[in-house]
Amino acid sequence: MSHTLDNSSNQEDPAVNLIRSRIDALYGDEPNAKEEIKEAAAADKPLSKHEAFMRRLSESGKSLSEIQTEWHNYYQGLPDNEKHAVWQEFYAANERAKQPQKQAEKPEHPPKKTHVFHEPETPSNKPAKNTIAEAKKKIHHKVHKNQKAKLSAQAHFKSLLFGLSMGAIVLLVLLFGFFNERFVTPFITPSKNVSSTPIIIDPGSTTAGPENLVIIPKINVEVPVVYDTPSIQEKDIQKGLENGVVHYVTTPNPGEQGNSVVVGHSSNNILNSGKYKFAFVLLNKLEIGDTFSMTKNSKRYTYRIYDKKIVKPTDTSVLGNTDKSATVTLITCDPPGTSINRLIVIGEQVSPDPNTNVASTAQPANTQATIVPGNAPSLWSRLTGWLFS
Repeated sequence: MSHTLDNSSNQEDPAVNLIRSRIDALYGDEPNAKEEIKEAAAADKPLSKHEAFMRRLSESGKSLSEIQTEWHNYYQGLPDNEKHAVWQEFYAANERAKQPQKQAEKPEHPPKKTHVFHEPETPSNKPAKNTIAEAKKKIHHKVHKNQKAKLSAQAHFKSLLFGLSMGAIVLLVLLFGFFNERFVTPFITPSKNVSSTPIIIDPGSTTAGPENLVIIPKINVEVPVVYDTPSIQEKDIQKGLENGVVHYVTTPNPGEQGNSVVVGHSSNNILNSGKYKFAFVLLNKLEIGDTFSMTKNSKRYTYRIYDKKIVKPTDTSVLGNTDKSATVTLITCDPPGTSINRLIVIGEQVSPDPNTNVASTAQPANTQATIVPGNAPSLWSRLTGWLFS
């Protein structure tokens, strides 16, 4: 669109000033409704559809604010070419309004110079583009463009390093949670959990306190013995092991004829219940000739080790009687932190005289044992057992 204008009137042109004032208005991207009403009313030619709409709106009896709102909604719904037509009509109406004024003016001298110019691409003559919505669109476009910008090699490396570090930490936490019974075992000694002072026993004394204990001076162990597990089922034994070491209920008690069996943990997951997870972790330090004691009913029974061996968990013969008249067999898992094998330590009663022992009161189990008790299942074993059961 172009106009032939005098240079001197370019700055004073009321139409230009009017356009600028409209741009600053709330609906600066469309002609003002009040001006459009005037133009539609003063039209001396057939009305365009936009002027006809405005005339109907002006004759509806609505307030100016309501007319402005309906005009805004109407204008925003127009395609770009019709919006441009609205502005063309607006400019044409202004030109018609200026014609009588130009004819009334009789300049003494013709203008020195006239020229044809194209309106500059500014917000005042591009009403349909530089709007608030357009500004928001540009901002979103810029942000989106920045997000797509390529990272430098150093930034990629830092991102990769951070991801690997977080992954390694998570993996270590999981491994420790599943297998800490193996990792912690080398750093655990029973003395730190049971007694901080060396155990000294009078070998000639057979009297003891009321507690039921197994006492192993060489490895500084003094642990309660649980005698009341309801069965030889694995779940009952594991429950008993939370409170100490467990006497196998189908075997004789100390002070009775036969082989009394006591099982204890060499290691267990630190997240499991119980205070005696590492009670027998140093049992493999015992040698032939070492002694240990059992106390029951305020009486002490002392045993000297005469056999030590490692067997498979399925070798249940170690739960039966030996070739001695009165013995105690201590059992734990080997290597510590696993359930691969069973460490068997057998002691023969030396005090008091085993000939004074009474007959066994043990009751046989309803079902035959198929495995020697051991450590509780690890979290990993429980998880895989649950997933694949």
